[in-house]
Amino acid sequence: MPEDLPTALPDADFPGVIGPDFRTSTPWWPPMENDARGKPDVVVVVLDDVGFAGLGCYGAEIDTPTIDALATGGIRFNDFNVTPLCSPTRACLLTGRNHHSVGMAYLSNVDSGFPGYRGRVTESAATMAEVLQGAGYATLAIGKWHLAPLEDTTAVGPYDQWPLGRGFGRYYGFLDALTDHFYPDVVEDNHRVDPPGRPEDGYHLTEDLIDHSISYIRDQVSVKPEQPFFLYLSFGTAHCPHQAPQEYLDKYRGRYHEGWDVIRERRFRRQKELGIIPPDAVLAPLNPGVEEWANLTPDQHRLFARFQEAYAAMLDHTDAELGRLMEFLDSIGRLDNTIIVVLSDNGASQEGGPDGGADIVTYEEDRFCTVEFNLERFDTIGGPHSQTNIPWGWAQAANTPLRWYKQNTYAGGVRTPLVISWPDGIADAGAVRAQFVHAIDIAPTLFDLVRVTPKASYNGVEQMPYHGASIRQVLDHADSPPARDRQYFEMIGHRAMWQDGWKALARHRRNEPFEDDPWELYHIDSDFSECRDVASDHPDLLADLVGQWTEEAGRYSVFPLDDRYLAVRASTFQTPGSPRARDTFTYLGGATRVPGGVTPLVFNRSFSITARVDPLSENDRGVLVAVGDTSGGYVLYLTEGRLVFEYCYLGDRQTVVSEVATVPAETTELAFRFERTGDYRGTGRLEADGEVLCEQSMSDMARGMISWGSLSVGADTLSPVSDSYDGEFAFSGNIQLIEFGLADRG
Repeated sequence: MPEDLPTALPDADFPGVIGPDFRTSTPWWPPMENDARGKPDVVVVVLDDVGFAGLGCYGAEIDTPTIDALATGGIRFNDFNVTPLCSPTRACLLTGRNHHSVGMAYLSNVDSGFPGYRGRVTESAATMAEVLQGAGYATLAIGKWHLAPLEDTTAVGPYDQWPLGRGFGRYYGFLDALTDHFYPDVVEDNHRVDPPGRPEDGYHLTEDLIDHSISYIRDQVSVKPEQPFFLYLSFGTAHCPHQAPQEYLDKYRGRYHEGWDVIRERRFRRQKELGIIPPDAVLAPLNPGVEEWANLTPDQHRLFARFQEAYAAMLDHTDAELGRLMEFLDSIGRLDNTIIVVLSDNGASQEGGPDGGADIVTYEEDRFCTVEFNLERFDTIGGPHSQTNIPWGWAQAANTPLRWYKQNTYAGGVRTPLVISWPDGIADAGAVRAQFVHAIDIAPTLFDLVRVTPKASYNGVEQMPYHGASIRQVLDHADSPPARDRQYFEMIGHRAMWQDGWKALARHRRNEPFEDDPWELYHIDSDFSECRDVASDHPDLLADLVGQWTEEAGRYSVFPLDDRYLAVRASTFQTPGSPRARDTFTYLGGATRVPGGVTPLVFNRSFSITARVDPLSENDRGVLVAVGDTSGGYVLYLTEGRLVFEYCYLGDRQTVVSEVATVPAETTELAFRFERTGDYRGTGRLEADGEVLCEQSMSDMARGMISWGSLSVGADTLSPVSDSYDGEFAFSGNIQLIEFGLADRG
């Protein structure tokens, strides 16, 4: 007898009908919770260390036709402000909050132990990607990240502060402040990958970043064309090292022999012609330490021009690659309804020193490269065997017409280009806006433009209020007032307070009391370049602004002020559980690419490196362990039966090497031991199975940083530490482990 079936099964949470079978049932599907169909795509392009005058549409003679075209079809700003350093600006840009408040007072390389100085973005400040992803956008990140604590960027994470942990669905790029563009330390999603080419194959990172941008977008548009995407494209350009393909280096040969004085004047005139600066703006005098070009020697002329050629070539090349992305968006019909934001994270860098730098670690070690040192490397500048930065004179030219540089809170450090293009949404094409805008205003503006309202909570974490405000009215109306009337600044003790067109600032002198820093006052609305200090004319106004700075600093977690160099901070502060907070490190054979910020702290202490290997054959050779890159580092390797330890710091290459055939076959333990005998000096000794092969005195060794490069076991995997071998020089035998032993600090 057939079983009786119910006519319907009630379900209060199901609006459809559930009958005894599908014929008598009515299906129902929940509506799309986050339907972003029809919304514009968003592309945010971040350049690095490109000053106010770095682009053609801001007065430069450097060819940047792609960005110039975006400016012609969009809007440029001449009072766009950022923080004076990269990680903090990125934190402001992606969260819409002040950088101290979200924990990024300084670089993500360091957690100094205070709320504002964690080197990580708090979960109570959702990123632009988290907000847009929650609203239905596909989210893609390409290029420089520099928002994860360096100790968390190893292969074992944690990954919560990597791009995929902060709202991005895909990622391809590099996690640290910089990387070599010919031998980059590349990450895809949550794991490291080998670069898809080498310089001899024509490889350059910028081209690789655009290849991946196009690939990710192609996948997205092919599978879900109705879903808009958010692409965060953060180039390494023009942060050091300045590296470009040879054809671009050749293009700029001879273009800068006239020097920075002529180029500054020429850019200044062009800026007025373009209307990017006010007619009454003045060209700031040369910063202290910058010599007039006519007073320099012929060798300085030749060298300094070559540094600038590499800088210009890199920027030109990046613009050309960005053009390739724009052409792709146009070819698939997505360009017109794409909001494109192009900005630089801070002003041009002072880290190259007065004479430029053919070694980019010198500044972090509180030193500068000499002309003689740089000239020895002249022919390599801009190529795969160099890591360089421009001298102060060219950095100030990049910031024309402004004073000072990256790290400073003067306009030269914090006022940078901003171009916003949206063919379908911006009517006043080619216009220049003079309203004050800050990096914290970009996220609220984009949310406003794409009609997305951020939630009060993300991942169960209540969100802090936004500190920035939408500038949509400024985009729509030339005479609209600024979205906000005040903004504080602070970096490495340099301070500033802007309010209603006035700006008070203090330039801090490292290692001197903060309370002794004199405050200056500028009326930005009538003094675009901050050249006329009117503090003595308006003492009450200055006092009021200084008081407001103090209030804002207390409100946004600015204190305590800290003026220490990166190398000092990075070698001093190790959080509990940090991979660096140990005195023994054991790397198993095949473990490669440990980030430079997590390598053992061997500085100014006795240490040992021991390689345990399978019994050697007579012909075994290759790298046992390498730390660093072409600018500096150290490497232990075997060749022709000799054990070799090379240590390169600021161009001084010290080598401890045994005689040919002194490492016996069947050896299973190879070691380098350093015994500290004084500050930054000691004796290096090589051993095989406990027997001393040779020893040598070593001096003037690294204080706290030797390289930005990574550690690799069994091969020199990226930019080579030594020029004594070709390529990776992989070890031909089998490495069981590499062990570092560190003694107490002297």
